Amino acid sequence: MKSLKELLENDYLNELKNCKDSAAASDLASQNPSPQVKCPLCLDRGIILKDDVAYPCSCMQQKKMENQFRHARMARGLLNCRFENFRQNYYRSSYSEDRSYLESALKALNASQEFVHACENDTHGLGILFTGPVGSGKTFLAAAIANALMEQDKSVLFLVVPDLLDELRATYKSQSNELDLLDSAREIPILILDDLGAHNYTEWTRNRIYSILNYRLNEELPTVITSNLSLGEMEEYLGARTTSRIIQSCRIFRISVEQDIRLSIYKEREKK
Repeated sequence: MKSLKELLENDYLNELKNCKDSAAASDLASQNPSPQVKCPLCLDRGIILKDDVAYPCSCMQQKKMENQFRHARMARGLLNCRFENFRQNYYRSSYSEDRSYLESALKALNASQEFVHACENDTHGLGILFTGPVGSGKTFLAAAIANALMEQDKSVLFLVVPDLLDELRATYKSQSNELDLLDSAREIPILILDDLGAHNYTEWTRNRIYSILNYRLNEELPTVITSNLSLGEMEEYLGARTTSRIIQSCRIFRISVEQDIRLSIYKEREKK
């Protein structure tokens, strides 16, 4: 069996034959990058040779995260949702003695971090339901959970419920495509359902959501849900049996803010 050196010497070693070591090779590549080459260190091969030994290039970790992000179906704008970026000042009240918003938000943050920690050893157990008004940071925490889990190489699927409903309706006449979508949502180790709100549910789409949540409850697969509905409103839109299963399978945290966080961010941006 050929050694790694023998397998690569006709390719990579020939390009580096005039370089004393991989550092010099990296310098040469960075000085004369090909227009198509994204990584000047490894020339998009994913490895760097040093003393005839192959090491993974640092770009491989970034590619891995990009692939996980794509497979999780998360929007690019959610990539920077991280626990360390959680800003407590959004939850401070103009009434200095009122800490209720902040305390509720911190409980939700701590529960999110506990959830990620629990999933390190076992991806079975309770999920989380974040409720609260629009712009209270529910999606931020759900995305922060997803990002932290993907860094642990956990399989995550992030579905925005209105988009999921559109996809389910589009598969109405294609049973195989519908089953593929439903099976993915049912069986993924960690599912995130973002914006389970007051949408135009039909009996058919209600049954599909029930099917997903009921399967996951029975298999003890955790689901993270965000919603601007109260439990009473959720029962009105989704039905009692679906709401009951959400209550059984999730810890529930309500997050509130004095001002929509998106509006706060807009004001900060326009001041610059």
